[in-house]
Amino acid sequence: MKKPLISICWLFLSLSFAMLAGCMLGPKYSRPGTAADGDVGYVRAGRHSEDVNDLGWVDKWWEQFGDPTTTVLVRQALENNYDLKAAAARVLQAQAALAQSSGRLWPDVSYNLSRDRSKRSFSFGTGRFNVMNTTWAHDISVVYTLDLFGKLRRAKRAAWVDMLAAEATEQALINSIIATVIKARIDIATIQRRLAIARANTESRSDTLEIVERRYGEGLIGPVDVRLARENLEASKSLEPAVELSLIMAQHALDVLLARRPGAFESLSETLPDLPDLEHVPIGLPASLLDRRPDVRAAELDLRAANERIGVSIAQLFPDLTLTASTGRSADQWEDIWTDKTEIYSAILRLAQPIFKGGQLRAQIKAAEARYAELAANYAGTILTAMREVEDALVGEQMLQNQLEHAKRRFKEAKAAEQLSKRRYQRGIAVILTVLESERRRRMAEEELTILKGQIWTTRVNLFLALGGDWTDEEKAG
Repeated sequence: MKKPLISICWLFLSLSFAMLAGCMLGPKYSRPGTAADGDVGYVRAGRHSEDVNDLGWVDKWWEQFGDPTTTVLVRQALENNYDLKAAAARVLQAQAALAQSSGRLWPDVSYNLSRDRSKRSFSFGTGRFNVMNTTWAHDISVVYTLDLFGKLRRAKRAAWVDMLAAEATEQALINSIIATVIKARIDIATIQRRLAIARANTESRSDTLEIVERRYGEGLIGPVDVRLARENLEASKSLEPAVELSLIMAQHALDVLLARRPGAFESLSETLPDLPDLEHVPIGLPASLLDRRPDVRAAELDLRAANERIGVSIAQLFPDLTLTASTGRSADQWEDIWTDKTEIYSAILRLAQPIFKGGQLRAQIKAAEARYAELAANYAGTILTAMREVEDALVGEQMLQNQLEHAKRRFKEAKAAEQLSKRRYQRGIAVILTVLESERRRRMAEEELTILKGQIWTTRVNLFLALGGDWTDEEKAG
């Protein structure tokens, strides 16, 4: 049994070397040209630096809040979010598919043990005879397909790229979840501030009503002023439930991101009453998005996999060479199948060449090429979308900052006007409508200021998301 097995091994090794020397059919991949090529920076970069080598600053950028709660929320989302768990499972599926593709490059080896019990009946002369037969057999068989034209190797490379694409897609989802959690935190902090403003307004208007009622009791004003002051107070009270509802809904959305039951947890502490000022960000060049943004990387990896599958389709036009070999023992007694005298073996070389399939194989090549063209267009479109998101975040932040400056001056003037109108009303110089209007304008200015600060921070979150940093790399963050 040893000599045939050794011969089969040598044949297997010889054909393996032949396979390694085989050709790889199909096109060689090269990155297609896109709108991000070249060294032209972003149009709206403004005062942001453009050092393409300084993008490590993006990592763990949320710590700029100085808010431990935000860091805890991000960690909880990364540990518990169901979308991330599903993405991790898809990565495991891609890894298993790669293992399957790699296994096809190796021979299939199996061991077989069988017992055949048969009965035959035949006639001889005037009588009929029955013969019982028992056959024992065991053997080791090897089936190996030589990858002469690269079909299996191309398939393995496609599976490898699919796995990398799944990992990149998971990273893109991680970035998106992080950004969504932080924006939810900003939204909640903004609404908390708006609710505090609404309650302070209610208290202020209650004080105004006391002044009006006192002046009415002194006979200095008519009942219309009292009615207007009461209406103003109730209007302020009616705003509080609406703002509080927005706060509850925002907290429910955050609970879902953290994979916990909505409404079953305590509200977040108001640790962000005033959002900190923003520093400038090193945004790099558009070309850096090709390797930095995980969704762009995933789009290109899908394109690379499609390129490999063109090679698989082309290789199917050429013959497959398969080696089948086996060695073992066969006898009618159990004891005899372990002796050399019952040895059996075989070796088969099978060459299979497709001749006519009604154009199916060439249609598969055209379909693979069309799939590549589709993904190439998707890739170019993904890059344009990524560049637009960066430009949108840059110009959005610039415009909001300009708006914020005017909003600050508006609030300052509205607050001064409110204080002055109240003093003039107490002295009998101004009418109640002037006081109520100044209160309304001050409230609107203060709320606009709070909302703008939240919008600016949300826009900065969008900028970091558009830049696509590896936000979970602790070594870079250190």
